[in-house]
Amino acid sequence: MIKINTYSPDNIAAEEIKNEIINFLFESLEQYGDPKADIERCMDYAFGQNNKPGGMVLSAIDSDSQKIVGAVITNKTGMDGYIPENILVYIATDKNMRGKGVGKQLMQTAINLSDGDMALHCEPDNPAKFLYEKLGFSSKYLEMRLKK
Repeated sequence: MIKINTYSPDNIAAEEIKNEIINFLFESLEQYGDPKADIERCMDYAFGQNNKPGGMVLSAIDSDSQKIVGAVITNKTGMDGYIPENILVYIATDKNMRGKGVGKQLMQTAINLSDGDMALHCEPDNPAKFLYEKLGFSSKYLEMRLKK
């Protein structure tokens, strides 16, 4: 059984839990991940720190082991219409729990709890792309970035 914990600007995770989620995402995202410092900045944004719009952090906890088996971070964009109101920045499941519905449960919870539309970035070869499409996400644009 999986329990999903929800954190937001109104319910900020304790420092120990925050670090557990950061470490989990760093390890579980594998080649699709970012440095821990970037994950922490994203989480701080979700908690509305430094006057950011906020967002949400979800952690899926296995009731038997009491360990994190999945996590999601979404950020509010502060926009609507021309840019979706929310962006799903990180989602990961424990490699031993993949294919067991944890990712789908996390995604559905994030969608249900978010106000407005949601975007996410997905590499074309990411196996989770099928799940995103199944939940109603579509590929509207090819994203291009300029790094300065």
